[in-house]
Amino acid sequence: MRLPRKIIVALLGLFGLPAAALAAVIGGTYYAPQYDYREFFAAADGRNFQVILYGTAFPSVDPGTVAQDLLPMMQAAKPRPALTFTYADPPERPRPYYRLVLTFDPANDYGSNSVCAGVPPRFKPGRPGVFYVFAVYCRNDQVLSETTAWTAATGPADPRIAELFRQLFQVIWSDSPALRPQLGGSDRR
Repeated sequence: MRLPRKIIVALLGLFGLPAAALAAVIGGTYYAPQYDYREFFAAADGRNFQVILYGTAFPSVDPGTVAQDLLPMMQAAKPRPALTFTYADPPERPRPYYRLVLTFDPANDYGSNSVCAGVPPRFKPGRPGVFYVFAVYCRNDQVLSETTAWTAATGPADPRIAELFRQLFQVIWSDSPALRPQLGGSDRR
């Protein structure tokens, strides 16, 4: 009786391997006290949403090709608002200026405040076969949320990157009620 149970457990473990192979690792996250998913939804719904890329995700591949391959993956993994990701600069800088900045293989001392302030990024050498990104959601010069994510990937069209974006966007734009700004008691009884 024990042997068939062990076989079943082993088979279930094998079926889980493909999902584990596609899983991305999401690093530590930060949400500013001002972060509010409802604000993101209102700012992005039905509009273009700028994504800025810094660094080289795959040094052996042309950065234009990488950007071209990543955009449809990001669009397919987009959060709920009916937004369209774009790399294009807005014709006139909006106020407030919302954007997502993705920095590939940033230096350890390159923080999110520098990202949103427009400080030129610094990089560390990338690891071959690893797609590593530091994602920062900015409003003007203020950080609203940040996280890191990485996965094994062989090139910009690797399906593991699409899965990474699905997980990353759920974290960078979390709709958790626990993250809503507190109103100082006006809604308490």
